Formats: sequence, C-alpha cells, structure tokens
Amino acid sequence: MSITAVERQKADRPQQQQQQSIPANPEALLQAVLQANQGTKDTRTREVLDSLIRHIHAFASEVKLTYDELHKGLDFLVRVGQATGPEKHEGILLADILGLATHVLLLDAKAILAAGGTEPALIGPFWRANQPLLPNGANIASEETGGSPLFVRGKVASTDGKPIAGARVETWQAAPGGLYENQDPEQDDMNLRAVFETDANGRFWFESVRPSGYGVPIDGPCGELLALQGRNHMRPAHLHFIAIASGHKVLTTQIFDSRDPFAYSDAAFGAVGSLLRDFQPDAQGHFHLDVELCLEPGETRLPTPPLP
Repeated sequence: MSITAVERQKADRPQQQQQQSIPANPEALLQAVLQANQGTKDTRTREVLDSLIRHIHAFASEVKLTYDELHKGLDFLVRVGQATGPEKHEGILLADILGLATHVLLLDAKAILAAGGTEPALIGPFWRANQPLLPNGANIASEETGGSPLFVRGKVASTDGKPIAGARVETWQAAPGGLYENQDPEQDDMNLRAVFETDANGRFWFESVRPSGYGVPIDGPCGELLALQGRNHMRPAHLHFIAIASGHKVLTTQIFDSRDPFAYSDAAFGAVGSLLRDFQPDAQGHFHLDVELCLEPGETRLPTPPLP
C-alpha cells in the first residue's frame, strides 16, 4: 500500500467514526432509536414500537427519570413476571389496576357501544382453559359452596336484535368467601365455572350462588403499588362472561352487583356504565339476574385463557 493510500485511510477514519457514533443528547438519541426501528418489517409492529419509543423517551424527560429510578422500575417489571403462576397472572393484574386494560377495551368497543351493544369488561387473571360444558339449567356451584342461591337467565343476540343460536358462553365467579376455586384448595376443581350453549332462541340459563366482592392479590408487586398509592384493593361482586359466536366479535364482560359497597370504587376500574346491575332477591332470599349479551358482527378472535 502506498503512503498516500495510508494517509487517505487515516483521514477518512474520524469521519466514519463520526457517522457511526450514537448521539450524545436526548433529542438526537430519540431519532437514532426511531431510525433503528425502521428495520421492523411488520407495519403494525413498527407503528406500535415507534409510538412506544417516543412516549418512553418523553416520559423519562418529563419526570427527569434518574438511573436509580429506572432500575427500580425494571426490577418491578421483573418481579411482575416472577409473581405470575397458576394462581394468578400478575401482568394482567397490573394492566387492570392501572386502568390500561379497561381503556383498551373501551377503545376497541367504540363501534358496538355506538350500536347499543353490551359494554366490555376485563377478562381478568382468573379465567381458566377447559371449563366444563354443562347443560342449560345446571348448577355450577358445588354443594359445599354455601351462599345465597342465584338464578341467571341470559340471551345472546347480534346488534340487529336477532338471537344467536349455538353461541358459546363461558362464565366464572368467586365463591362467597371471595376466592376463585384455583386459589382455594377447599373448593372442588372447576367450581363456579362452566360453559353453556345457547338454544334456538339464543338463550342460556343456570343456577349458582350470589358472588362476593374480593380483594385483588396484594402479595406481589401490584400490592406494593396499590399500597404506595394509598388505594383500596377491593373489587365489587361480579360474574364473568365471554360470549363466542361464529361471524361475531368475541364479547368479554362482567356483570356487577350494584349493592356491593365497592361498586363505585373498583380497584381494577372494570365496573363501568351499564354493567352495574341490581341482583333482585325474591321472598325466599334467592337472587335473580337477567343478562343480555349483544355481539358485534365481525371476525371471531378467541382470547387466550391466562390460566390452565
């Protein structure tokens, strides 16, 4: 190699290094990170990541986040994952207590709400896969469950008012003691859980017991967050429903007992709008609940149960 070529190579090196160096100020750094994301092939994933990057950087600048605080936050997220297991999904719980899950549901449900359909609500961390298929009229509570009898009559219909025959309705609830059966070794497996299919008139019905309000789990990092905020950790009594029908979007919702003392301060922000209902008692102290689940036509995308 000639001396001239060596000198030229040395002269080019600082320019190359300057072109490749990462910017040393936050504004230029953000642009470099966004540029690095342009290699993401999926358009929607790139859009979501672009927005996430912008908001994370803006958040750090707005609160003047320290390096120590960053690592405390990362440790919190690690512990959220570690706290997830067969009895609870701490990540879903975090999205619930921050109101994020309900916010996303309401955004996704604008069309059905405009059409007068049923308001959605959280799946929550306690839905299980392979809940038992039972005939209409079955009692989903074991004899040892206790509590006041509850009779549920339901109907699944499309937004045009036509009943949907053969729809699949999943339901689950906490026992009167405030625990789901997967949390409580004293309850039978799959107690207070079932799947029903609607008849030719779109109807389903079953017996149960009046549900109880309960506290969300506070033995993990989400409990620490609630304590830090000085918030209650209670959820009002409710029944979960997921309605699935071909040619319709899946509806996930909850029906809340309006008489529950925490009906208007739900720790998970799920007790919205018309989902608060009066569980009507009769002369014998048995409670009755009528439910109509109105589905929006569209693609049927099945959610994934958080628990086996």
